[in-house]
Amino acid sequence: MLLSKKQTEFYLTDLETPIGKVINLTLASFVLLSSVIFVAETYNLPDFVRFQLDVADTAIVIIFAVEYVLRLWSAENKIKYIFSFYSIIDLIAILPFFLGAVDISFIRLLRWFRILRLIRFIDRKFLFASISTEDGVIFARILFTLFAIIFIYSGLIYQVEHPVNPQNYGTFLDAFYFSVVTMTTVGFGDVVPISELGRLLTVLMILTGIALIPWQVGDLIKRLVKTANQVETVCLSCGLAFHDVDAGFCKRCGTKLPN
Repeated sequence: MLLSKKQTEFYLTDLETPIGKVINLTLASFVLLSSVIFVAETYNLPDFVRFQLDVADTAIVIIFAVEYVLRLWSAENKIKYIFSFYSIIDLIAILPFFLGAVDISFIRLLRWFRILRLIRFIDRKFLFASISTEDGVIFARILFTLFAIIFIYSGLIYQVEHPVNPQNYGTFLDAFYFSVVTMTTVGFGDVVPISELGRLLTVLMILTGIALIPWQVGDLIKRLVKTANQVETVCLSCGLAFHDVDAGFCKRCGTKLPN
């Protein structure tokens, strides 16, 4: 039986019903598998293994493309959806494949942004059901954000530097090492980019490390301090677990808290 637009939109965004969980968990698994394939392809592999990885990656991209079309078809406001954050990330995930025949070398760089598709799954009710507090979810999002930024920069720097500097950027791990020491502003200097684009990416990495990491860690510390001044009082309506000591009503939904 064919699903209606509303049903399709619901199941593609739902994280609570069994069908919605299966669909979205499957999509999340494909994102992770795609990222693993990208990393594996930076190593010397037998031709038959590389061919199998290419076939698997192509199949995943086709699935992403079908998903994008279904999301666009089922969206009530298509213009709003096209320019939404998640839509742009989804489009970036499939664009390199469909423009592969076009002589635009930099378009392959976009494939590293696929990891950002996992942002929509960082949800307390989904992959992090074992996390009992809102702060735990925020902590997980912060960790994922830091990992995603480092992963993307590592992929970009590898894609740019490997063709011209294979001695220093032979594999993804080499690029990952460089990204970590650069974003943390340690800068050992044992691995340096030689291309102009590689140096530009390095500058962006340093600026990102200076701006993003302290901000994310500072936000986490503020949340932890705030939580230290709260007590566990579960709201019977929305389930929010922690409230201020003298709170009489839920700060999320306004329901009177149990004594």
